[in-house]
Amino acid sequence: MNDNSKSTLVIGAGVIGTAIAHDLQKRGRQVVLIDRDAPGQGASFGNMASIAVTEFMPASRPAIWRQMPGWMLDPEGPVRVRPSYMPRLIPWFARFLAASRPKKLRELEAHGAALCKRALADTQTLMTELGIASDLTETGCLSLYQNEAEYRADREHIEILDRFGFAHEVLGHNALHDLEPEISAKIGMAVLFPDNRSLRDPYAYVCRLAESFEGQGGRLLQARVSGFELAERIKGVRLEDGRVLEADQVVLCAGAFTARLARMLDEPIPLETERGYHTQIMAPGTSLRHSVIWPARAFMVTPTAGGIRIGGTVEMAGLDAPPDYRRAKVTVRRAREALPNLQVEQATEWMGHRPAFPDTVPLMSASAKVRGIFYATGHGHLGLTNAATTARLMGQLIAGERPDLDLRPYSIERF
Repeated sequence: MNDNSKSTLVIGAGVIGTAIAHDLQKRGRQVVLIDRDAPGQGASFGNMASIAVTEFMPASRPAIWRQMPGWMLDPEGPVRVRPSYMPRLIPWFARFLAASRPKKLRELEAHGAALCKRALADTQTLMTELGIASDLTETGCLSLYQNEAEYRADREHIEILDRFGFAHEVLGHNALHDLEPEISAKIGMAVLFPDNRSLRDPYAYVCRLAESFEGQGGRLLQARVSGFELAERIKGVRLEDGRVLEADQVVLCAGAFTARLARMLDEPIPLETERGYHTQIMAPGTSLRHSVIWPARAFMVTPTAGGIRIGGTVEMAGLDAPPDYRRAKVTVRRAREALPNLQVEQATEWMGHRPAFPDTVPLMSASAKVRGIFYATGHGHLGLTNAATTARLMGQLIAGERPDLDLRPYSIERF
């Protein structure tokens, strides 16, 4: 039953939480959006600005996990686990391996594809509503391959896209360099993903969402959550300063920090942080029309935020360990192999937390324990990609409507 008089607290003002708060406020809810920081200051600030609709493949594919022991031993490998954190990851990795069974992989691919099939259209609709449609580029993303061997090593990815009908085009050497002359001549071919668009500034996108949310009567609150008030259902949220905010519904979408909130409810979830790094270069000495990825070198380059942003790789070290900015320097060094004219001038480095479940599928669900609690987290590398879609689906779920997509595959009960 749809009761628009209900009050809703949304915890987490990244792109997912801000988009959900915006959707609920449009529905006539009385919404408070809570975060310890201003909107968009977490992972949403430093993501790679990509609506990456082709990147939904489960990370638990055998082609990936078979290489992980070697990667973990290599301090510059695509995946790095800090040795001191390894014991805490054992249960997570056990679930990760369980998600690699062939039948399970096919299911997980379908669940990821179902979201990404909608992602670009939903993002375009939301950005048009916000008046910033032009902030989404018209050009796609290029996946680079030095030679045929590298391309064949990535064929599993291409075959999955074929199976689900995602657009892509194989480009030879000349066609690639006609599109992007700055790319090194040693790159022999590429695949163009035309629907993998980029945002001109992902942080500005979150700020615009928050501005629109407030303009419709929503309330932003910068505060830390310390607990919950419960009876037969959720009654409110306790803040560290002693206040209690009453609520009929609470949405937990604080990215990788959502696991700590779930533990306060005695409802643990297997959520980890895949720490990501970027280098933002404001005077790169080169230009790109497309974003580019080089799978064999595990980096991405996106023209965004007034310059060029370079990121990639995964570090598993928890929420509290200090950053290791050597990870950012590795990706810059690799990017210069593809972009020989790249200059690293006026550069800043950043680290953020991607929320990751071992099966690579997000959690979009009502709580299994507490009435009135909802979860929206675990989007991994696809938070920006799936934010608009998640907001629409969660808005429908919370409002008591039938969501456009069957949300059972994304339920907390799968854990």
